[in-house]
Amino acid sequence: MKTPQPRYRCPLGRLQVNQKPDPEDVKKQGWKEQHILVISPEDERLDWYEQQLLRNIGDRLYGEEGGQRG
Repeated sequence: MKTPQPRYRCPLGRLQVNQKPDPEDVKKQGWKEQHILVISPEDERLDWYEQQLLRNIGDRLYGEEGGQRG
């Protein structure tokens, strides 16, 4: 029987602040620096047409919503 090896805990880990970044800030930075857009079709800031456009693009690239993707 194999037993898991204990992991070495880095002493610097205690110095890190356990604060999660704001998701909107991460998305904004991703767009500005790498032109990566992360947005939900259910985002309330979008009108119906924009939401449907995102769904159509997602379905085309990754398969239909609710379907098996792979």
